[in-house]
Amino acid sequence: MNDTRQVLKDYERRAELGGGEARLKRQHAAGKLTARERMELFFDAGSFREIDKLVTHRCRDFGMDGELIPGDGVVAGHGRVDGRLVYAFAQDFTVFGGSLSETNASKIVKIMDLAVRNGAPIIGLNDSGGARIQEGVLSLGGYADIFLRNTLASGVIPQISAIMGPCAGGAVYSPAITDFNVMVRESSYMFVTGPDVIRTVTHEEVSKEELGGAMTHNERSGVAHFAVEDDRECLALIRTLLGYLPSNNLDDAPRVETADPDSREDERLNALIPEAPNQPYDILDLIRSVADDGAFLEVHRHYARNIVVGFARLGGRSVGIVANQPAHLAGTLDIDASVKGARFVRFCDAFNIPLVTFEDVPGFLPGTQQEYGGIIRHGAKLLFAFAEATVPKVTVITRKAYGGAYCVMASKHIRTDLNLAWPTAEIAVMGPDGAVNILYRKELQEASDPAAVRADRVREFREKLANPFVAAARGFIDEVIEPSTTRPRLIAALRSLDGKRDTNPPKKHGNIPL
Repeated sequence: MNDTRQVLKDYERRAELGGGEARLKRQHAAGKLTARERMELFFDAGSFREIDKLVTHRCRDFGMDGELIPGDGVVAGHGRVDGRLVYAFAQDFTVFGGSLSETNASKIVKIMDLAVRNGAPIIGLNDSGGARIQEGVLSLGGYADIFLRNTLASGVIPQISAIMGPCAGGAVYSPAITDFNVMVRESSYMFVTGPDVIRTVTHEEVSKEELGGAMTHNERSGVAHFAVEDDRECLALIRTLLGYLPSNNLDDAPRVETADPDSREDERLNALIPEAPNQPYDILDLIRSVADDGAFLEVHRHYARNIVVGFARLGGRSVGIVANQPAHLAGTLDIDASVKGARFVRFCDAFNIPLVTFEDVPGFLPGTQQEYGGIIRHGAKLLFAFAEATVPKVTVITRKAYGGAYCVMASKHIRTDLNLAWPTAEIAVMGPDGAVNILYRKELQEASDPAAVRADRVREFREKLANPFVAAARGFIDEVIEPSTTRPRLIAALRSLDGKRDTNPPKKHGNIPL
């Protein structure tokens, strides 16, 4: 019996050493934690339970038969995050560069299947050199097995990926399918083909960081949702994000006690909207004002900054926020903003998270680049997402709501439950100045004082059309509210929608314009 215990201890010790002391030191020298350190830090203290700790690869070719390392380059298991069950795997770069083998993939697949069966989130900590070349198609098949699970789990359990090292080639498609991607600055990168291949094929010179670093994918491609400074911040962020999310699509997100009164008003909001209609303001001021304790977890902060999405709590309940950002591109909707918003709306709808929309949108961004790029198709994604969503939906129009963009941004006409407006709201086909130029072109050309005529006509247009009371008279706006009362109005609305039941027509799925 003592011999058996010793054998087990030896195997476990070998597994915990990964690729050996020298490689563990290199991992630390690169500013990175090891796979096991990441798992221990991520989960509640002492709660992590590892699965398949002693698994080894089955390859006997290319000199691999003499290198059998327990665990085979991935640490997988389950634990608790703030007391809730979560499954996770962490690729171990110290073992064969974290490369994916047949058995390595089977460990990941097993943990993903367990997560779905038990209705718990799955977290993937990626740090891998790619497919294990020595195993050929077996490693490629392993990737496909993972991709299938990602797809089937989508909308069933939250899936979060952290890129904490290299992630290249076919490996990038698993994180691409998951709900959120976190990248560590300076130590992580993602790309389908690396700089060497690009140099050979297209003769372009580009570094790994420029091609697929954290800020490239946070600012330019939109592949990543968060950029953090180091491994510890990455793991802390994922824990925070999980706090806003339910464990699965049949649960509600955790409700949190807050000392922030539901009835709290903020007089500063009454002066938030500038007098000049073309003067910007920061929509984040509004979001933080109404959120519990001013806390807002912004998603995709660096990408398509003309729209803001993220999570907050109202009255202790998790909500998804979608808001036009007048401080960037005047809050217009363009291709990137439409896709960013649509993806977020669909996530919230899949996981029973109510949607709060703050609207100040002058329209879609004009220009040949947008039209040639398919703004019609991409803008329709956001429209489709809002219209399809059956979760509680509340919209607040703060200023501009013009043209088709008014319809798209969770208007009453696409099943939004409660539509509120501030007195400063302007709801019309277009802005007063543009409308007057079209409607009264001849009169302006013939007028002895065009400026005075234009001012009178603009004032008339605002009184008759471009104000919230016209829409309220039609029932398209449920109430015009004082800005300072926005927080209590939102909390009351969401409470009234707690029991909402809405469905879509029976179908396999819709055909969103991808």
